[in-house]
Amino acid sequence: MSEAPTEPPTEPGVSSADANRRQLLYWRLLSRVFEADEQPALENGSMAVVGDLGLPAALLDPAVSVDNVVQRFPDLAAEFDGLMAPGLPESEEIGADEVRRAALVSKLLLNVFATGSGAVSAGDLNRWQQDAGWFERALGHEPGGLRGHPAGHELGGVLAGLEGDLVNRMRLREVLADPALARQLTPSMSLIEQLLRDKANLSGIALANAKALIRRFVDEVAQVLRTQVEQTSVGKIDRSVPPKRVFRNLDLDRTIWKNLTNWSPEDQRLYVDRLFYRQTARKNTPSRLIVVVDQSGSMVDSMVNCTILASIFAGLPKVDVHLIAYDTRAIDLTPWVSDPFEVLLRTNLGGGNDGPVAMAMARPKIAEPRNTVMVWISDFYEFDRSQPLFDGIQAVHRSGVRFIPVGSVNSSGQQSVNPWFRQKFKDLGTPVISGHIRKLVFELKSFLT
Repeated sequence: MSEAPTEPPTEPGVSSADANRRQLLYWRLLSRVFEADEQPALENGSMAVVGDLGLPAALLDPAVSVDNVVQRFPDLAAEFDGLMAPGLPESEEIGADEVRRAALVSKLLLNVFATGSGAVSAGDLNRWQQDAGWFERALGHEPGGLRGHPAGHELGGVLAGLEGDLVNRMRLREVLADPALARQLTPSMSLIEQLLRDKANLSGIALANAKALIRRFVDEVAQVLRTQVEQTSVGKIDRSVPPKRVFRNLDLDRTIWKNLTNWSPEDQRLYVDRLFYRQTARKNTPSRLIVVVDQSGSMVDSMVNCTILASIFAGLPKVDVHLIAYDTRAIDLTPWVSDPFEVLLRTNLGGGNDGPVAMAMARPKIAEPRNTVMVWISDFYEFDRSQPLFDGIQAVHRSGVRFIPVGSVNSSGQQSVNPWFRQKFKDLGTPVISGHIRKLVFELKSFLT
């Protein structure tokens, strides 16, 4: 990258000196985020601008955390708070205040988004989390507020991704062995994946901290999925069941309409000789739900989500839930299906997959095919086992079981499915449903309630 000019073009209609100084700071920010090497002209020019503003030179050093800057210069804390909050009035002219704001914004963006590459230490992660907390405060959120709810805010997903990358590059066991550092970790899918993969190598305090993080993540996701289950429309009204003649089911409007002929002008009263009630009974067939989840390396997100979802449906009345996870072997997790935390601790993520082995374990669980739904979550890359697995699926489907193939179960809805299986399922009349978690919730609840 060639050296950029120290005086970028002036923006139309604004003060040339302050506009150029602000532009210089932002050019320097872009250079440091996207290029490993410093640009001397930009660095020297930015240093001069910061000095003129009476700001500390530490603002330009990405190795110095925002916490350290604020500790040395406490007055800056109030300036960082709400610095980029939505709805702030924009200045009509670019003056010294806007240049000062650009310097502070540049510090936050540089420390949060220029994460570099290579190994990450526990101290590096801790420093980034503190800087991310200041960035969230600048946007008007509590520290951790965006990272803790990535689905509700686009930047939350970006921050969670950056944190996940840092976790992947660090010595996680070192952090877990330190309770103070472990408490600062934000539970995320990438972190949970790391914990589940490494749990066999953890013990003592590190294992206890890992379990606490997994439990926190499971509880948070379960609350979201439970809300989606509650909000999803339930089964159709069963017209064959007479309405229950209780006051709460009284259809007052229909009762008045049907008795209007009994109105007495003399008495000014409506005489009711027949009451009408709403039908509220819904079809509720005792059902068996068999969930089979591919726990190979490409299906971690699905394993976590489906484990939690299965536990929620296991809590519904008259629903018998069975859970099987498989890679090259199959494991029956049904005894722990009501506790997703315990299920996840018993999984062994990674490795290959052998669908026919899982099918051999699942088929004996089918007692009444017409009252059974089998959900199979996988990318269906079975290679030389593809035909045997499909033969088993076809036999299950023809027996009357409702078979639901799912490519993945995640929050983004992205899925990758073996094209051969995708076409086979389409021909069978059971197309692979969208991988979005809400779609699976709807499919299951419409069948089970």
